[in-house]
Amino acid sequence: MAHVNLSQVRKSFGSVEVIPPLDLAIEEGEFIVLVGPSGCGKTTTLRMVAGLESTTGGRIDIAGRDVTAVRPGERNCAMVFQNYALYPHMSVRQNIGYAMKVHGMPAAEIAKRVDDTAALLGLAPYLDRKPGALSGGQRQRVAIGRALVRQPEVFLFDEPLSNLDAKLRVEMRAEIKILQRRLGTTAIYVTHDQVEAMTMADRVVVMNGGRIEQVAAPITLYEKPANRFVANFIGSPAMNFFEVTVGDGEIALADQKLSLAPSGRATLAGRRTVTFGIRPEHMREGAHTARLTLVPDALEPLGAHTLIIGHVGEHRITAQVDPRFPAVPGQPCAVTIDMEQAHFFDPDTGARL
Repeated sequence: MAHVNLSQVRKSFGSVEVIPPLDLAIEEGEFIVLVGPSGCGKTTTLRMVAGLESTTGGRIDIAGRDVTAVRPGERNCAMVFQNYALYPHMSVRQNIGYAMKVHGMPAAEIAKRVDDTAALLGLAPYLDRKPGALSGGQRQRVAIGRALVRQPEVFLFDEPLSNLDAKLRVEMRAEIKILQRRLGTTAIYVTHDQVEAMTMADRVVVMNGGRIEQVAAPITLYEKPANRFVANFIGSPAMNFFEVTVGDGEIALADQKLSLAPSGRATLAGRRTVTFGIRPEHMREGAHTARLTLVPDALEPLGAHTLIIGHVGEHRITAQVDPRFPAVPGQPCAVTIDMEQAHFFDPDTGARL
């Protein structure tokens, strides 16, 4: 049995069902990230695992034990919140050790665990400081330390990096992942940031409207998205999508024809219209290259590459090209497309073909 198992778990607020019956199995020691747009149900799902939200139906098991009706404090989960939730009048030492003190643990054991945790997180020099005297990254480490010191079976993270600046977010997401791997503790992490999801997760759970769209390793989501929603959500810049007609070994985009790779010809056999998707970074030479003329509207130089924001007929398009690519806003230019990297979706259902 999975270490954390959600079986037909659902949640309603009054007559509004926000989480339809949901199934998710998480293995011991796995780092799972729930990702999706605001309102997709990821935080509600996390809070049901924590016991902070009751379920309307279904069952939640942790380490083989049914915890669906168990109080939060008895689930052996530790949660790290977005706003840190530290006690401002307590020192770092007191914040980290507070839960153990409340549960009546001997003072010597509390001191040892706090010292060990502080050393692990690089907080030893700050144990006597108050949260107000710490940086954002240090406060987040204290919040993680408070969860870690309890030695829980499951770590629950609710957008813990959203209040940090961009540089610190990058540093902290690496630290959290390294720490989780070192400890081997199961972790469930919620974020709306797909870059966080892709860089941290063993598997990513993409949610939309309370439903799970796809569960897979990050590279699988990128290379083989299950549907148009996942394809659009994963990847930055986002994938380009075009409604095209299918001809004999080619597709028609506006008034231009793009030759299909052999894999594309097999996929589209018997179809007349499809949604064609191509990522900006796959506009490059390949074994089966097609050329597309577009009109740049703006250029975004990013050092290692340049983004062309433009249009093909009435279709908007983003292309990632070499930094010195000869493009001028308003003047047509030709880009190459690696058609082996093309994605095709059903125009009605959005499902991957």
